Amino acid sequence: MSDPHLKIVLVTPEIPYNTGAIGRTCVALQLELILIKPYGFSLDEKSVRRAGTDYWQYVNLTEYDDWQSFLEGQNPAPDHLFFFEEHGSQTVYDPVYPKGSYLVFGCESAGLPSELLDRNEDRTFSLPMLDTRVRSLNLANVATAVIYQAMRGQLGG
Repeated sequence: MSDPHLKIVLVTPEIPYNTGAIGRTCVALQLELILIKPYGFSLDEKSVRRAGTDYWQYVNLTEYDDWQSFLEGQNPAPDHLFFFEEHGSQTVYDPVYPKGSYLVFGCESAGLPSELLDRNEDRTFSLPMLDTRVRSLNLANVATAVIYQAMRGQLGG
């Protein structure tokens, strides 16, 4: 397996199907999936495996107990961290995503912790929604859209 172009970080994911689907996308694109505890499910659950189908065993998975452990373990450059939230000040189309970037997503019910967003306001991005009747999008769908946008230059787009 080649070095991952991007690293996908899920902070306290709650829905196993979303994690499984994002894991499958990571396998397809040879990306690392980083999960930060606590989870709202067990990684042994059938629903995680079902969403990842036969591919979950191939997920390049790293787990951390909390955000601080992630920072210590990965030591990401601040300009390689990209946070995604419904009310980001910029859109996913604005940045250039360098190789080795970390795409960080929060949990389904609450998003990313406010202390994390407050410290990284200039690095927080949103996926546009044109109809105000839609409150939010599914995490797996957002992550996949963001991943493909971030990899656009690397995939020949």
